[in-house]
Amino acid sequence: MATRTASEPRSGCPINAAVEVIGDRWSLLVLRDVMFGNRRHFRVLEESSEEGIASNILADRLRRLVSAGMLMRADVGRGRRATYSLTEAAIELVPLLALLGEWGLRNRPTTPMLRVRAELLVDGGPALWEDFMAELLDRFKTAVPTPGGGARRAPRAASATLACWPPGAASLGPEGLAGAETANYGGPSGSQLPGSRL
Repeated sequence: MATRTASEPRSGCPINAAVEVIGDRWSLLVLRDVMFGNRRHFRVLEESSEEGIASNILADRLRRLVSAGMLMRADVGRGRRATYSLTEAAIELVPLLALLGEWGLRNRPTTPMLRVRAELLVDGGPALWEDFMAELLDRFKTAVPTPGGGARRAPRAASATLACWPPGAASLGPEGLAGAETANYGGPSGSQLPGSRL
């Protein structure tokens, strides 16, 4: 029996290959926060984690996601923060995250504030997912390949749709979902918009 390298999946099963990259407890949550919250620095990811990820776990997951080609890490020099960007492979997970959010809405307890994004993704369906992926590709300056070499259709401001709760939040401006993270919606003690939680 041949030995496999660390980069080779345990089997040729596509589901296994995917689970080996994103199937642990934290990887999808880290990708979610970069994707929907535009949280691109270690401290922001750690301090804004709704689930309370520990710094050693976050460092490990960021390292693994970079190694697996899901994130790119840009070092900006000594004493400056590294910036993480989604790769095209990570952006292609938008439909999966939308479907996981839909499953969570139906089958698990959630809070009204954190379920809004999942509801919007479900309501928007595949057209919204495609538009949001096109926006992410533009935001992270990733190439846009399409099956058969065709061009993707122009986005229809998906981030404005996903950031439209509460009413009036769609006027957050060009920062889209990133603006949703910091927009105050007038809730108790300066609560923020339910940003980026599927």
